[in-house]
Amino acid sequence: MKAVILAAGYGTRLQRDVDSDGTGRFQHLSGVAKPLLPVGRRALISHWVSALTLSGCVEGIYVVTNAVYHKAFEEWASQFSLVKVLSDHTRSNEDRLGAVACLQLTIKHFKIEDHVIVIGGDTLFLEDFSLKTVEGTFSELQVQCLDNSLVLSYQCKEEDTHKYGILEVDEDLRVLCMKEKPTAAETESRRACPCFYMLSKKCLPLLDLFLESKKDLPIQDRDAPGNFVSWLIQRSPVYTHEISGRFDVGNLPSYIECDLYFKEKLKNVESYMV
Repeated sequence: MKAVILAAGYGTRLQRDVDSDGTGRFQHLSGVAKPLLPVGRRALISHWVSALTLSGCVEGIYVVTNAVYHKAFEEWASQFSLVKVLSDHTRSNEDRLGAVACLQLTIKHFKIEDHVIVIGGDTLFLEDFSLKTVEGTFSELQVQCLDNSLVLSYQCKEEDTHKYGILEVDEDLRVLCMKEKPTAAETESRRACPCFYMLSKKCLPLLDLFLESKKDLPIQDRDAPGNFVSWLIQRSPVYTHEISGRFDVGNLPSYIECDLYFKEKLKNVESYMV
């Protein structure tokens, strides 16, 4: 299995917050890619590399970023033997390829033909999350059918359904559909789906088909990885594994909350997410 960490975003909301913050406390974050933000004692993305390495789940970790942050990621990656970095060669948010196209680019560039863990570079989970446990669930699904893929879900608040992709599932936890940012009245489900997917190698060729079918649409209709997952659910079996929650570092308040958790509440950083 291989891991692809999506890190080609420009963090425009967070950078706006940092630039407009009047206290000056967060100026050291100016110009820093979100996955490289300090969270607790290490960069956000380093928590993933540590957990992926210690769990033994993957044989390679591939980070796709943009041309603006490529050098910074290369310098960061020099301390990890499993990590390779790829640039998508874009230099602005307006010219971005989108996360799905970046995933496809990475798979083709590194000639990946194995199962893939797709991870959002601005996402972390609570301490009870375990890569080994999720990998175990995926392995059981693979025994049943090689086409099976796995996504995560957690219970969000009723008033927050409009912020997330919401999964509707059957009694076997097979995903029936993903509703994109519905109101609470539009679905009975409260299963929010974060950017963490274990994709079967059998479904990787479908990335080309998805992007070809969306090539004439605006970038927002093919950018987010959830767009691909929603499309995939209708064509290949996808199941969900339940977790307790996540951190999504999108703006300054969410970054402060995440950093505080790792500084004050995380009990064992070395075994975190393993």
